Amino acid sequence: MYYVPEGTKECGFYECKKCGNRFLSLQTMQRIPCPDCAMDIDYEIGPDESMEDVMDTAELIEKLEGEEEIEKMDGLLSLAVTGGDCEWI
Repeated sequence: MYYVPEGTKECGFYECKKCGNRFLSLQTMQRIPCPDCAMDIDYEIGPDESMEDVMDTAELIEKLEGEEEIEKMDGLLSLAVTGGDCEWI
């Protein structure tokens, strides 16, 4: 869900206002659903239940352009997620 394909020339850097998650997305709209918060929605509903709405909780912080800048930000986010531990690579 956080993978940005190699050669991407434009993407959005987002932060979720609900959970605080930061991520890159191929989308560049002002607000989009957070992938982490969307995973919490229970899509198995009974006959008397209604499905939860997927809210656009992630806001665009910065629109990134250029393969080099996107690769750099992708690397920085990967370090933040792993705490700098490159042993998993």
